[in-house]
Parts: sequence; C-alpha cells; structure tokens
Amino acid sequence: GMMLLEALHKIKEQDPSLTFRHSCQEGVCGSDGMNINGKNGLSCITPVASLTSPVVIKPLPGMPIIRDLIIEMDLFYQHYQEAKPFLQTEPLDLQHEHLQSPEERAKIDGGYECILCGCCTTSCPSFWWNSDQFLGPAALLAAHRFVIDSRDIKTIDRLKELDDPMKTFRCRHIQNCTNACPKGLNPSRAIQELKNFIVENHE
Repeated sequence: GMMLLEALHKIKEQDPSLTFRHSCQEGVCGSDGMNINGKNGLSCITPVASLTSPVVIKPLPGMPIIRDLIIEMDLFYQHYQEAKPFLQTEPLDLQHEHLQSPEERAKIDGGYECILCGCCTTSCPSFWWNSDQFLGPAALLAAHRFVIDSRDIKTIDRLKELDDPMKTFRCRHIQNCTNACPKGLNPSRAIQELKNFIVENHE
C-alpha cells in the first residue's frame, strides 16, 4: 500500500540532495504534482503497486525547473490571478445570507474543487507552446466557475476579457487536462462552455 511519495522519502534517506515539494500527503494541497511514467499526477495518492517498472519520475512539463522535481509556478499563478477567481457581486447585507437555489448552487460543482496542483495546465500542449498568452486549463476552469455563479454580476465583463484568440480559444480540446486531473474534474468541458458563452454574448 505504499504511495509514491513515501517511496520518494525513502530514496531521500539514501540521497538527501533529492528535492521535491510535499505537504498534506492526502491529495488536497496539490504541492507534490509530478510526471509519473509519462502522466501528470500527485505522488501522495499514487500507489507504487499501480506503476509499471521501471518507474520514471520527472518534474511537471512546460515550466522552468528549479531543481529536481520542483518547477517554477509563478506564470501558473499569474494566469490564475488574471482569471479573477473571486466573486464580484452587489454589496453584501450583513444581516442576510446571499442566497442561491439548490439548482444554482449545483452548477458550480466540478469547478470549485480545483486544488491548483498544475497537473492539468502542464499537460496541455497549447500551454507549452503559448504559455505567455494562453491562460491554461486551471485558470479557465476557475473563470468558468465564476461566470456561471448566479451571484456574480460581472458575467458580461468576464466574457469580454476572455474573448481572445490566445487567452481562451487557443484550447484545442486535446483532453490531456481532463485526463491528468487528480480530482476528476473536466477543464476541457468548462473551456468549451466558456467558448459557447462568449459566442452567445456576441449575438
């Protein structure tokens, strides 16, 4: 039942110079993302027994490498920030809840659970080729989550900012992002819906 992260710790006992990120060890923090036998994933929830031998471990692709399995994530977070992943709404009345119907709340399922591990974005060829302009699956999934939130009042402004051939429409729906997500989310579907919303906003 050993997880890959535990195996890496055992390797580190033999070679203390080995460097990798980790924290919660429960598949929640997302810090231990890496490329495992050619597929991005989290080492803390990857059973060693599930891997074919030899196990080849590399840093997440498409990002500058700091050392060993640690990559530079600044651009990833910059794009995430550009997506404005926060609710923009009317001034809140502190005496009352900001209500949603169960149906409205259900729409954001599959969008808010992202842990920002970067597995999806770093598996995306469109991001590899255009990382300075294409926001990437994680950022666009976050953008979608707030576009469809019934409480947000900036939907049109959000869609206008995303209406760009590189920011959003550079996605080619290769599905690597969805395949790589350790939380089982579907960024590709969210991006397709965003594209549809943008086109509808033109009409």
